[in-house]
Amino acid sequence: MTDKAMSVLRNFEMFSRTLLELVFLSVLVVAGVFAVPGCQKYDTLVEKDQICQQKWSDLEADLQRRSELIPNLVATVKAAANYEQSTLTKITEARASATSIKLTGDDFTDPAKMKAFEEAQAKLSSGAIGRLLVSNENYPKLQANGQFADLMKQLEGTENRILRARQQYNESVKDYNSELGKIRGAVVNKATGTPFKPRVYFSASPESTAAPKVSF
Repeated sequence: MTDKAMSVLRNFEMFSRTLLELVFLSVLVVAGVFAVPGCQKYDTLVEKDQICQQKWSDLEADLQRRSELIPNLVATVKAAANYEQSTLTKITEARASATSIKLTGDDFTDPAKMKAFEEAQAKLSSGAIGRLLVSNENYPKLQANGQFADLMKQLEGTENRILRARQQYNESVKDYNSELGKIRGAVVNKATGTPFKPRVYFSASPESTAAPKVSF
């Protein structure tokens, strides 16, 4: 092979390598253009999911506060009046049922588990506690008990906080589910291999979300 032919061959090889490098860099640039928004969208979904978890934790804190007040309430009622034992029994049983259901992980995407949680809370909120608040008027001695009156006010305030916490949780779920339902959110969801799942709204009955009325 002549020197001229060798030179042409070397030039061709250099040109080929340069062209391949340019193609490779172009592919990287294009991938980066699409990857950056995808990463941002993934981060957005993670952030909104964390907000949902935070709002749920706030709700659980209010539910826990109510649960801790109930034993004091029952003890006060027993000490202050010969109260209806069936009412106190139902309150104790409803509290045990409400605190036995804990939601974690995929439970928030399961309508059946969310419904079971809601029903347990409703039995305590609008059922057992509601009955106590309505029937306490038949016990003047109980109404005159300052500790009982204070507990009732605390329970009423707690029920109002629970209602607000439910609303805030649903607002965060709406924001998260809306983001997940967008085209880019769906693409990221598929690309990650660990899909984000729509959360279920807290949709308790109107009776269970109404704060009990306190009458003295």
